[in-house]
Amino acid sequence: MTVVRLGAVSFLNARPLTATLADGDGCFDLIYDVPSACSVALRQGRIDLGLIPSIEYATSPVAYCIVPDIAIGCNGEVLTVRLFFRGDPRQIRRVAVDTSSQTSVALLRILLKERYGLSPEFRCASPDLDAMLHGSEAALLIGDPVLPLVDVENAVRGDSLAGASERRSLDLGSEWRELTGLPFVFAFWAGREGAVDRGQVEELIRARCRGAGMAAEIARAFQRERAGPAELYERYLRHHITYDLGEDELRGLREFYRLARVHGVIEAEPELRFYDRPAPIVGLTQR
Repeated sequence: MTVVRLGAVSFLNARPLTATLADGDGCFDLIYDVPSACSVALRQGRIDLGLIPSIEYATSPVAYCIVPDIAIGCNGEVLTVRLFFRGDPRQIRRVAVDTSSQTSVALLRILLKERYGLSPEFRCASPDLDAMLHGSEAALLIGDPVLPLVDVENAVRGDSLAGASERRSLDLGSEWRELTGLPFVFAFWAGREGAVDRGQVEELIRARCRGAGMAAEIARAFQRERAGPAELYERYLRHHITYDLGEDELRGLREFYRLARVHGVIEAEPELRFYDRPAPIVGLTQR
């Protein structure tokens, strides 16, 4: 049996996709990192399959295939992909960006232009919000570092954040939904043609289905690692993150690629290529 080197993402939102893979038959060797590092590892051949940012699929010089039916996305407010700022967002001239995910940076470029008519200067920065805002009017922060900053009951477009009443934020998932009426796809499993067979694709889909039903357990485990409220983590997984890659998600993905081309983020819209889909998996309910 060939063991697939699987580049997994270390963020909380990816854990439902990998929580049960270690319980399988040993066909996957999991390697954890941030999304941008998974992209590099896949390009360099250090992993066989990676949970890569969706923009990487369009910019990689290597032709990839996508594992069907699985993604990390949202259909509205995502909570953990946010632009933080003070004052009027239309006055933003410089944005400090956390480069852990190229997709979020590309999405922000599109949204600022489409919704606010802005083309600000972007600068790379470590994910330290106070430091990011020291030299810029706005900062893009993604993933787990956002969770301590968000009051889940009040984190809506433009609301204040707990502990920083003068600071505001825009949720990029909400902004995308308002712009397009479509879900957004941040990442999916992808790799070179032939990297996985049908049985391995089926196991990834099974793991996704099992993991989607483990939100409470995953949230408690995350709390033991990071502290904070398990209720927030569970709500985040259940109500803000989606794991589907169905027709609506594919329409959203294609619209993202279209707008990315229009705004010069990518040179061309990529063809979507998929690994062979296994037979329908009986007895498992998808999220």
